[in-house]
Amino acid sequence: MPALFAITLFVSAFLLFLVQPMMGRMILPKLGGTPAVWNACMVFFQAVLLAGYGYAHASTTWLGSRRQAMIHFLVLLLPLLVLPVLISDDSFRGTGSSDNPIGLVLMLLTTSIGLPFFVVSTTGPLLQRWYADTGHPSAKDPYFLYAASNVGSLLALIAYPLLVEPQLLLVSQSNLWAWGYGVYAVLVVCCGLALNRSSQATQVEETSTPIPTTALTWTRKLSWVFLAFVPSTLLLGATTYVSTDIAPIPLLWIVPLSLYLLSFILVFSKKQLIPHAVSTKLLPICILLLTMVLSTGATELKGLPLWPLLFLHLATFFFTSMVGHGEMALDRPAACQLTEFYLWMSVGGVLGGLFNALLSPVLFQHTGLTEYPVAIVLACFLQLPAALAQQSKDSKTRSNAFYKDIAWPVGVGVFAAAFILLSGRIGLEAGPLRTGLSFGLPCLVAYTFVGNPLRYGLGIAAIFLAGAINPDQKLLHLERNFFGVVKVADITSPEGMRFRALFHGTTVHGQVSLENKDDDGRHEPSTYYHKTGPIGEFSSGWIKSRPKGQRVAGVGLGTGSLAYYARTGDEWTFYEIDPAMQRVAENPQYFPFMSECRAGVPKVILGDARLKLHDAADSSIDLLILDAFSSDSIPMHLMTRQAFALYKRKLKSDGAITLHVSNRYLDLWPIAAKLAEDAGLVIWGRHDRASGESQKMGKYTSQWLILAHREQDLFPEEGSLDRSRWESVKSNPDTPLWTDDFSNLLSAFGQRE
Repeated sequence: MPALFAITLFVSAFLLFLVQPMMGRMILPKLGGTPAVWNACMVFFQAVLLAGYGYAHASTTWLGSRRQAMIHFLVLLLPLLVLPVLISDDSFRGTGSSDNPIGLVLMLLTTSIGLPFFVVSTTGPLLQRWYADTGHPSAKDPYFLYAASNVGSLLALIAYPLLVEPQLLLVSQSNLWAWGYGVYAVLVVCCGLALNRSSQATQVEETSTPIPTTALTWTRKLSWVFLAFVPSTLLLGATTYVSTDIAPIPLLWIVPLSLYLLSFILVFSKKQLIPHAVSTKLLPICILLLTMVLSTGATELKGLPLWPLLFLHLATFFFTSMVGHGEMALDRPAACQLTEFYLWMSVGGVLGGLFNALLSPVLFQHTGLTEYPVAIVLACFLQLPAALAQQSKDSKTRSNAFYKDIAWPVGVGVFAAAFILLSGRIGLEAGPLRTGLSFGLPCLVAYTFVGNPLRYGLGIAAIFLAGAINPDQKLLHLERNFFGVVKVADITSPEGMRFRALFHGTTVHGQVSLENKDDDGRHEPSTYYHKTGPIGEFSSGWIKSRPKGQRVAGVGLGTGSLAYYARTGDEWTFYEIDPAMQRVAENPQYFPFMSECRAGVPKVILGDARLKLHDAADSSIDLLILDAFSSDSIPMHLMTRQAFALYKRKLKSDGAITLHVSNRYLDLWPIAAKLAEDAGLVIWGRHDRASGESQKMGKYTSQWLILAHREQDLFPEEGSLDRSRWESVKSNPDTPLWTDDFSNLLSAFGQRE
């Protein structure tokens, strides 16, 4: 019997965590590939999970396990009305762009997978309660089944990117999930029948559900909520931070979520592989190191290896989850109260998701990813309830201790802030000495507070507040919305050249020199758009060889650098999904390219480029510039067979497409070559390495591809474009063809030499 229940819980958890990346795969590319889409999906899944846990608790409390099982058999049939599920492009048509399209994400998920996910989400607490009422010798403590459930979740999370996505179309994935649901439903029925055949179950039903010997207090319930809230909010905070500011590697979000699930497996297992005492000792050390790293800022950390930093972030999150979930496991109630225990645990998880996905973008709109350090501070308080319970009952002693708990952290923060300001006054340059004095000493003092969770947490908070003081900061604009953090800052190169740059996360989306102008008095573009780079030479050659009145469409606005190459009489239009980008690019106080455009200020169409391009007339575009792939969370739906068919249909017979594929982690040349071959287009490419001298002028190494119906459309006449500087790109038979239903991101990992 334990095996039957364990297998059923394993299958249900596997389905739950298989459908989450599958639905994210359907939605995320249509909204720019931003991490916020995944956060919104997580909020939805956590909310539905809470509803499922609420149903399990209420129905078993009111009906008892045996009668509830009979009702649940009917509930299992409801998802058959909507399976299999798919979200088509039509679901996104007619939707404009906004700073926060989270309502669209939640609506699509509710109407598609909401009902099936709800039914499967009830399984964890429901089957554990059924098992507790079977009378089996191990039924007194059924929490070990929760570990089996999380093993299924973890395996599904790993299997999707490694096995499912590379092998199956989205349609096939959806059909497979529907068949999996059928197997799951049969297993649940078998568990219900096993419950009904149990003599103990019959006895329980006849004598009614036993009343708990110890009533659950609100203090205990709120403690569970807090212990679940902190790892949940840190999960999303750490995922967003490491995937934007540390290493924007595609699929990196799988690692924190896997660690989150692993913590549940470890703390609810019968044998503790990592003792709770070990986790409680390692967490403060990780927090202390991470606090110093985050407080010093990017300038101080420049040049440090990537992987140790990434490991520190993930280790801090993992031990936070181990401590928070471990405290809950130690305080778990009797089996007859487990549905309520899981209900309050789920409340904490949902609140953590809501805080990150809904409240933080509003509360911290002009401060960046502030919810991350907030969650780190809260992690210091995970053992606070237990510490408060052990304090002396003497009110005078508590009062004196409270004053010290405030005074010491304030002193640490004042010292750190004072030295930061002093270093700016005396001109102490960024480096190990300034870091050690400004943050090393305060962190060492804060470590002496570890035995007092309240004092330690406040001390860490004080250091974070001091770290917000930056005398070297030259930030001009910071804006945050659903699509990420947009920042405009003045930077100085090692050679003393001054630039104004636009950042989206850690990716530079263009910059302008604050010192140099061309012969016409206009600001020249730099970075990937330099005049001596591929797009600069293509514009100087190909565009200038064409008659006036060219219609140019750019996908991805950035600073509007490409508008520099427009000519009088041409018509330029940009498609941009993020309204914040438009606000920055069109503000001449930040970047002058749009206002200095010879063709007049280009038109900007907000919304998903692929959907909006449908509104353009067929055979109406002379040049289509696709510049949406330099960030590492790429919109994959712009790199599929259906997308390239759309581009070809909108392009004039003698027109051209330029594709910017500079990327830190993905090699998109083979993917683009396969798509071009499938669309019947010729494709040439150029990998341009910036020399030492050009780098001083702000030029970046870049990769560009050019496509057209025929080769002569790219090289129409001698001197218009130097063919020798470009190479013909050939398709590899082993490269998969990306479609709307299939794309294997792992196949694109690697950097082109």
